[in-house]
Amino acid sequence: MTTHTISAGLGLKPQHFDAALACGQAGLWFEVHPENYLMDGGPRLAWLQAIRERHPLALHGVSLSLAGPDAPDPDHLRRLAHLIDRVEPVLVSEHLAWSRIAGHYLPDLLPVPRTSTTLARVAANINRTQDALKRRIALENPSHYLHMEQHAWSEPEFLQELVRRTGCTLLIDVNNVHVSACNLGIDARAYLDQLPAADIHEIHLAGHSADVSLPGLLVDSHDAPVAPVVWALYQHLITRIGARPTLIERDGNVPAFEQLLQERAMAADLLASVAQADAEQAA
Repeated sequence: MTTHTISAGLGLKPQHFDAALACGQAGLWFEVHPENYLMDGGPRLAWLQAIRERHPLALHGVSLSLAGPDAPDPDHLRRLAHLIDRVEPVLVSEHLAWSRIAGHYLPDLLPVPRTSTTLARVAANINRTQDALKRRIALENPSHYLHMEQHAWSEPEFLQELVRRTGCTLLIDVNNVHVSACNLGIDARAYLDQLPAADIHEIHLAGHSADVSLPGLLVDSHDAPVAPVVWALYQHLITRIGARPTLIERDGNVPAFEQLLQERAMAADLLASVAQADAEQAA
């Protein structure tokens, strides 16, 4: 499959491999972090290939450090390209963040000031990545936890300029938008309304939590169901831009597969409703 199914998918966890492989729900697709599958063989890679034979698969990277001071690791890109050849994902995505410096990896997705210097560096790293992988990638908006005075671009403008310079697409994480809006005091809907509809390839939905030590701070924890306010923002976004492939992410307090399917069904229903409304308007 070479095109992305316009439906709802799930982040695939190893404990759900059997249930995912057996699931026959129409339109279901899965997303994984490729870093967990960059080996040359073994049972985990065999499972992933078996899943790919039944369902579309996307790869969502967390370690290319596209906003970092160093170019992407050539060996990592080589292994990632090999995995792409194996499983033929419908989409490869990464984050507007950094996590690597001088060969050392940090266990987080860290922010950068949106300056013209940063813009040129990120664009160069995206281009290096796309050249190595021989495909476009999608770039995800980050979560923010503090103000940075060095910003010279708004984030929607920064993302649009990266698309213009590199030909990449966008992966919009609506939970990240909500978390950042609460933490920085910005308008989440206004942010979403500034994003170019044509450049948005995929949407992520996830849960968040309140920080235990800093009252009022939200954390993009992925350990809870999608919050009602995030569902509302999601509906606002897809009503404007149309249906887009949408992923439910869950990385902590992972429930049973059937419970995730129920949350996935909520996204699928909203996508179907928007698609039907667009079709009626076009008729």
